[in-house]
Amino acid sequence: MVFKKFRFQVVLRVLLLVATLFLIVFLSDNENLRITIFILGVIGVFQVYELIRFAERTNRRLAQFFQSIRHSDFSTSYTDEKLGKSFESLNTEFNQVIDEFKRNRAEKVEQHNYLLTVVQHISIGIIAFHPDGKVDLFNNAVKKLLKINNLRNIHDLENIKSGFANRLLHLKAGEKVLTKLIVDDEILQIYVSATQLRLRGKDLTLVSLQDIHAELEEKEIESWQKLIRVLTHEIMNSITPISSLVSTVDGLLIDESDDHLKMNELDEDDVGSVREALTTIQNRSKGLLNFVDVYRNLTRIPKPNFRYFKLEEVMKQNASLLKPKFEQWDIAFHYEVKPENIMVTADPDLIDQVIINLLVNAIDAVKETENPKINCSAWVNKNSRVVIEISDNGHGIKPDILDKVFMPFYTSKKNGSGIGLSLSRQIMHLHKGSIAVKSRPDEGTTFTLSF
Repeated sequence: MVFKKFRFQVVLRVLLLVATLFLIVFLSDNENLRITIFILGVIGVFQVYELIRFAERTNRRLAQFFQSIRHSDFSTSYTDEKLGKSFESLNTEFNQVIDEFKRNRAEKVEQHNYLLTVVQHISIGIIAFHPDGKVDLFNNAVKKLLKINNLRNIHDLENIKSGFANRLLHLKAGEKVLTKLIVDDEILQIYVSATQLRLRGKDLTLVSLQDIHAELEEKEIESWQKLIRVLTHEIMNSITPISSLVSTVDGLLIDESDDHLKMNELDEDDVGSVREALTTIQNRSKGLLNFVDVYRNLTRIPKPNFRYFKLEEVMKQNASLLKPKFEQWDIAFHYEVKPENIMVTADPDLIDQVIINLLVNAIDAVKETENPKINCSAWVNKNSRVVIEISDNGHGIKPDILDKVFMPFYTSKKNGSGIGLSLSRQIMHLHKGSIAVKSRPDEGTTFTLSF
């Protein structure tokens, strides 16, 4: 007989156990049936064991279920057709949970393969490694960039350049560096960016490697071309009149009417013309020498002497220095430092030079404006960087020349040298900072310094 209900089987087993115990008690007074009583006792113990084992079947199923989950073994299925609806429902839930885990694992595997494919496909080199240098992941771009087939430990990169692996190991999150490598006699300018993450309870450093040698060369060539155009323009402005005047003087002094060269006799007007021409040549030559001297100064910025100083003192000093200019042109000048105790590490003399240059430019921009105003403010932004902003309500800068204002020798002012803003940008670069400009014609201009 096949029993299909768990409860019925439990009740039946209990009744059989009770009947066995009753028989043992009933036959216990008859000494001739001791063997029978012993056999019934063994049967009773076996019935108790079977009852417990049968009742613990659910616990064994639960333990098997949790072991399958712990070991990610989702090949097991659960069926109990002979134990009733309650067990059928339990097994159905078990199987649904197993199916859900299967789907989740399949999705994770697909997502992992998708991300791995993306990482391997991108053209930027990516390396993920542990603090001990063990490499967890590197893509095909790294192989192509560094000409390697395998990378098990980051220290293997020492073969490419001494100290390169150690530099990567000590990179901090958010740190960016530019390093020069020579791989197979090819020069690489590698831009390295690092970030840190925690995966499965372990720290990982993820670095990206990008060769920007071509971009740097392109920008360098573009910068040289711009500089050469400016130099050519300035030199031609001086050389052309000098050449023309030399030709004029030569015509006044030398007589080439016959085969022999001889000096012309000069009257008073001719002498005046020669003198004027020589004076002009002299002035243009001095101007050319002046230009070359300015260019030399532009390329010889002193190395910053870093000090820790209070920014408000620099602001106050500049305001006092330029006060006569503000009063001369009736300019409303206001400066503000919040908080007042902002301290910066920089070269105060060089920073003074930058701020004064920007203030002088602002004065030139507003002196012909109605109700001229110049504001200078400093604060600490959300990234804990010190920001100085100098704004005016002057005539502004035209959009077509806004990207040229930092170019050496480029100026839109009649008497400008064109080196002030270029010099300021170089000084900020030496301080690991930046300078930016925003402007709208007839509305004003704002220069922003970030340290």
